[in-house]
Amino acid sequence: MVTARRREERLVDVAASVSRLTPSDLGRLDLTHHAESLNRVPGVLMQRGSGQESLLAIRSPVLTGAGACGAFLFLEDGFPLRPTGFCNVNELFETNTAQAAAVEVLRGPGSVVHGANAVHGVINVLTPSATELEGARISSVFGADEFKSLAFALGDGRQGVQGLVRHDGGFREDSKVTELKLNFLYDRELAGGQLRWRAAATRLDQDTAGFIRGFDSYRDTVLRRSNPNPEAFRDADSLRTSVVWTRSECEGCDDEVRAIFRHSSMTFLQHFLLGKPLEKNAQSSAAIGLARSRPFALEGWSWRAGLDAEWADTSLLEIQDGPTLEGSAFARAIRPAGRHYDYAVEVASIGANAAIEHRSDAWLWRAAIRADHIAYSYDNLMRDGNTAEDGTPCPGGCLYSRPADRDDRFSRLTPRVEVIRHLTDRQHVYAVLAEGFRPPEITELYRLQRTQSVADLDAERMRSAELGWRFAFGDDAAPALRGNLAVFSARKSDVILRDANGFNVIGGRTRHDGVEYELDWQALPRFRVGLGGTFARHRYDFSRAIEGGETITSGRDIDTAPRHLHRLALSAQPHERVSVELDVRRVGAYFADAANSRKHPAQTVLGLRGRWQWSPDVALTLEIDNLTDRLLADRADFAQGDWRYFPARRRSAYLGVDWRAR
Repeated sequence: MVTARRREERLVDVAASVSRLTPSDLGRLDLTHHAESLNRVPGVLMQRGSGQESLLAIRSPVLTGAGACGAFLFLEDGFPLRPTGFCNVNELFETNTAQAAAVEVLRGPGSVVHGANAVHGVINVLTPSATELEGARISSVFGADEFKSLAFALGDGRQGVQGLVRHDGGFREDSKVTELKLNFLYDRELAGGQLRWRAAATRLDQDTAGFIRGFDSYRDTVLRRSNPNPEAFRDADSLRTSVVWTRSECEGCDDEVRAIFRHSSMTFLQHFLLGKPLEKNAQSSAAIGLARSRPFALEGWSWRAGLDAEWADTSLLEIQDGPTLEGSAFARAIRPAGRHYDYAVEVASIGANAAIEHRSDAWLWRAAIRADHIAYSYDNLMRDGNTAEDGTPCPGGCLYSRPADRDDRFSRLTPRVEVIRHLTDRQHVYAVLAEGFRPPEITELYRLQRTQSVADLDAERMRSAELGWRFAFGDDAAPALRGNLAVFSARKSDVILRDANGFNVIGGRTRHDGVEYELDWQALPRFRVGLGGTFARHRYDFSRAIEGGETITSGRDIDTAPRHLHRLALSAQPHERVSVELDVRRVGAYFADAANSRKHPAQTVLGLRGRWQWSPDVALTLEIDNLTDRLLADRADFAQGDWRYFPARRRSAYLGVDWRAR
């Protein structure tokens, strides 16, 4: 069962590549970072930054920049974590993935229930049900670099609470992280249906470590532990409360009402910019959705329709305490102290979707369409133009440009057509044609530079085709071999980029083609083999000079786009109380610049997981990351004339104790 269309349905009825991650024998999805679980999924590459920061790829290159997060839709129980236009590339740290019931990853454009931002993929973090939290549980973990965590869960089958306190001292200087996460839940029957109430609160207090520079500097045992930016930090808070009511009166008769209120705020030092300005951003938002599905009078035919509305009040302030001290004299002169940006944007959106499908013994046909209208109302709270805060001009104009107050509107129709052919009860093939889009992010429209006073941007759009095969062989109760194979091809247009003049413009095009595989083989009664990976090319489909002196040439690989991603998992249960897993992950070589002149080599990393059920109520766990103690880089790129790296941890061990009263 998966929730690829915001409701539970059988995987055999889903025409999409969906992977469902559930807690391992260790009882948790991840230990220190959500990348640990997400990098198990074919087609996914999450590169860790410092602390809880990360950059993501799903059937794409690893995306960076203001719109990087807009290519992916991050959900919790089917609700977007942030309002449209106000995402953050790191926002998954606002979820409690360590205690989630499951994390689902849909690769390719989302279904029509998702709307904006579900371009390359969707990540949905599912919280437990009240029955799953019945009883009490306490877990503690201690490990490398002063790592320690304490998690608890308590419930009576109808309501529950779970929480996590986690501290990581960091393997680099001045890079400690402390996190607090809390979830409340309540489930009950109401008016002939099921009511689910959820609330979540998170707090992040992070000292951030910046890139280290110089070719192969991540191999230097001293330099890799250093922090060129000890002053950097990130503080973030989030709060969400949601309610979902569903009712099923007959086979195929479903009704749903859902609503959510969200608030988040973040303060961080932009240590990666000259002058190191401080950014403060915040949003308060609410959304509501209605959906209904019914069968037609004609046998095998049914329909589904939905309506979503969202409102958000967002703000951003960027301020620099003192004069810029780095760079050339000209670079310092165009980056004055004081406020650079101070604005508020009100967002309102409405979306409607409709689908019709036909089922027979061997076929399932589905056609769907969605219409979205998104409105931004921008209010500049300081002087228009590219002067200093007090109106003082810079030589040739200051770097930071503030548009005058304005309104922007974006409307889009996104269709989707799916076909599933059931070959047997346990084999089927599917084909899907889909389109995804994202409107410009608020920062792309109103956080301009140099002499640009208006960013005339349109929504990015991606059209995708996919052909897949799911299969299972062996016993009905426990198939010996099961898996899926998918071939995909996508074209993205109106890609937003910053050109050689530093202007935000559209006109970019990219292409994405590949093959994904996922296999699970029960080789012996107590031995299992898991295998998954991707062979893909992500290429530019246009040519242009861009910011930083780089030139894009059509046909070349997009930077940070490995052609190969593979994972092997060997699981054994030598004793009924003992389980062990060896995890091998390989990331292929990738180009570090748009010119394809510099390449970061392939990397292979091993991990070991073990659990001993000491008694019915107590279990001991051991996790060892980077088992072979290799000198690796979580991320490598070439920018500003030099190599930059986020070094990866060396071999690290973590010991845990889990207690559960049932």
